Amino acid sequence: MILAMALLCLTGGAWAAQKTELTWFGQSAFKIVTPEGHVLFIDPWLTNPVNPHGQADLENTQKADLILISHGHFDHVGDANALAQKTKARLVTTFDLGNALAASGNYPKDQMGYDSLGNFGGTVRFFDNEVSITFIPAVHSSSVKDAHSDNTFYGGNPGGFLIAIKNGPTIYHTGDTDLFGDMALIPQYRPIDLMLTCIGDHFTMSPGGAAEAVALVKPGKVIPMHYGTFPKILTGTVEDFKKALAKQHMANKLEVMSIHVPKKF
Repeated sequence: MILAMALLCLTGGAWAAQKTELTWFGQSAFKIVTPEGHVLFIDPWLTNPVNPHGQADLENTQKADLILISHGHFDHVGDANALAQKTKARLVTTFDLGNALAASGNYPKDQMGYDSLGNFGGTVRFFDNEVSITFIPAVHSSSVKDAHSDNTFYGGNPGGFLIAIKNGPTIYHTGDTDLFGDMALIPQYRPIDLMLTCIGDHFTMSPGGAAEAVALVKPGKVIPMHYGTFPKILTGTVEDFKKALAKQHMANKLEVMSIHVPKKF
């Protein structure tokens, strides 16, 4: 009996030590592996221009439980359809965007439903509540290109995600957005451990705007994204973001990720 209890304690301690793993693939594409081993992809454009391993990443991915898509633009829908067909992952997005992705041939219709589609302010839960995902608004646009023609589909309103992981961090992925004052309300859901924020300018917040957003959200750490992919257009840089954060006395919050190098939180 004593030995069995000791083994149980050791097993429990080892399990509790598991952390959430986060990998960035460039642009706004991330993979999350939860402490219980569930795999989430966000805006999975794995084959983007700054990821030298993109095609291999796509070919070698064998597991995905959920695919989250913030809005319908090509650099966020990315390789979602190919990943979905390989892994049978459920689509997590707004109801309108889900319908558009199905109608346009960009996602299998039978891999989405009321369990995974929602709207802003709503929350969907998975894996016995290990993962809770709340839909957060964004200030941007959204349209979906037809997979077989030059036609476009209405893509609903753009958004972001608040992802709460049991025994792990709470992550706010902004999607593509401008700064907006209601970001200050987001931490009222729960404290934000990691904020994944666009900084590229032109189509989204600039580094200065992103620093203002960090001041509103008050995350433990902030990870910049959506920059560098198209350098002549997305001119925001990590260096400028760091300077803008320093003006807000928040430079210590910056956590810069390298492409394809996982970090545990």
